[in-house]
Amino acid sequence: MTRDRQQPDTREHILATGEELIHGRSFTALGLTELLSEAGVPKGSFYHYFKSKEDFGVAMLMRYFSSYRERVGGLLTDASVGNGRERLLCYFQQWLDNHARCEAQSCLAVKLAAEVSDLSEPMRVALDDGMLAIVQRLAACIRAGQADGSIKPQLPPDDTAYALYSLWLGAALMYKTQHSLQPLQAAMIHTRGLLQPCNAA
Repeated sequence: MTRDRQQPDTREHILATGEELIHGRSFTALGLTELLSEAGVPKGSFYHYFKSKEDFGVAMLMRYFSSYRERVGGLLTDASVGNGRERLLCYFQQWLDNHARCEAQSCLAVKLAAEVSDLSEPMRVALDDGMLAIVQRLAACIRAGQADGSIKPQLPPDDTAYALYSLWLGAALMYKTQHSLQPLQAAMIHTRGLLQPCNAA
């Protein structure tokens, strides 16, 4: 029996199903027939919500980053986690721990960054916008750490946040090729060194 009832959650259901399927393959390998069969909706429903597969990809990335920004924003502003430095280190430790628990597939940005950036300009822009929003949240947490005295004031917040996110994104890609936590562990060592507390020698 079809699950499509033209309810408001049909679009969300298609997007969630697509993200789940893409984690097990590539975006280009995902066919609309497979997606719609798995979601249990007719083709007409897909084109009611999305103009094309590319438009679907953009919407899926926007949905992913919206959810991710909410989670990251909550962590990086949660005073109960600690000061600004401690919140940043907690964020990157969670990144490492997720890979250690074999949850790397949950990062859609890493999954699609290399694949679609040269194939779809709208999807590249969605990726870029989403990643830059994360960098901005990291920069805000660095500024908070400088304000509370846990991060050295000499560090430029925007450049440091950009460098750290780039470091971890690269480490995540190396993890995929090596099937080893070593790149992420090395990234964590470098991150701790860069974010040495103000009272460090």
